[in-house]
Amino acid sequence: MPKIVDHEQRKIKIAEATWNVIVQDGLEKASVRNIAKEANMSAGSLRHYFSTQSELFAFCMQLVSDRVKNRAAQKSYDGSSLEAMETLLSEFLPIDEDRRTEMEVWLIFSSKTLVDPTLEELSQLIYDEMRQAVSTVVEGLIDIGLARGDLDKQLEIERLYALIDGMAIHGILHPDRFSVKKTQTTLQYHLKALCK
Repeated sequence: MPKIVDHEQRKIKIAEATWNVIVQDGLEKASVRNIAKEANMSAGSLRHYFSTQSELFAFCMQLVSDRVKNRAAQKSYDGSSLEAMETLLSEFLPIDEDRRTEMEVWLIFSSKTLVDPTLEELSQLIYDEMRQAVSTVVEGLIDIGLARGDLDKQLEIERLYALIDGMAIHGILHPDRFSVKKTQTTLQYHLKALCK
């Protein structure tokens, strides 16, 4: 009886191996040979699933995005409205090992979007999806009557998005100076500052 291979699971295994190589050794070490070794498969098998590095990196970026979206969709948003909003926005911050790895990989791949049109297009799409999540929070504060009366919705969406991105970068590049606790406290402070 022939062995049944789950091709999607195999692609995810390769993507996770790519993440591991990049996080441990840097993007420049993400060669077919090193990724195949990390995935415990041959280079030929890896090329069967991803014919180009760009294709592999696009799959890796999409996997990060999908995991964040899936986690956010499966959360139970208990507590106050502000707590629920904080829970949603925390999906984009490196506050535990999984999210830290995802954000680190995302940051590294983001630098590739400057020179790879395929990745740049995907990055724009995911940027818009994340902006929509941030918009949902700001619009939610307005809709339930918690937002300050003088709040400029569009500016606050941009400011909150920039804050989330900045905290993710600081949390990854300077975790000793911008701790998980500081990340959470800053997010809470900012959300409260948007309220009456």
